[in-house]
Amino acid sequence: MHPPPDVDAPPGYVCHLRRALYGLKQALRAWFERFASVITAAGFSPSPHDPALFIHVSSRGRTLLLLYVDDMLITGDDSEHVSLVKRHLSQQFQMIDQGPLSYFLGIEVLHSKQGYYISQSKYIQDLLDRSGLTDNKIAATPMDLHLQLRPTDGTPLQDPALYRHIVGSLVYLTVTRPDIAHAVHILSQFAVAKLEMSRKGGHFA
Repeated sequence: MHPPPDVDAPPGYVCHLRRALYGLKQALRAWFERFASVITAAGFSPSPHDPALFIHVSSRGRTLLLLYVDDMLITGDDSEHVSLVKRHLSQQFQMIDQGPLSYFLGIEVLHSKQGYYISQSKYIQDLLDRSGLTDNKIAATPMDLHLQLRPTDGTPLQDPALYRHIVGSLVYLTVTRPDIAHAVHILSQFAVAKLEMSRKGGHFA
């Protein structure tokens, strides 16, 4: 790294970076290690199924903490312990408690007496806007099980990365729309073929 402004470094000397800077590839790992050390010291253990899911079990119940970069969900049987965990974390990090869960990673959560309702309607609309598509050309789902598709079918897209972006986004959409899982599975089979075509100077459908 270059010396900061107004700092003279003798020839042959380099700067020693003592902290991970935001944007460096090492920053995410350093942040996770720091957070994991704090939360495990509070009695949590990482889940064997997902290292970003931390679990605390006591005689009063179970508390779950899910971390995604710098966003987290905290829930559990013991509301007092949940509040205690929030206070403990706020002493270690700058945090904002946004209250009951309503939106997380593109998933909307609604509460009612009957339970919880999750949807991705905003995620769908954002996907349509980013992809330059409209919702006025609809197709029946699920897809016909006997439908045969070929890489040369349809109108070619100008940007090869757009197809992979759309398919990847649709994979995440199956969280709340399992009815499109088969169609997304079929479309994802062409992602590598489209990539090879684009490398050869062609387009893809």
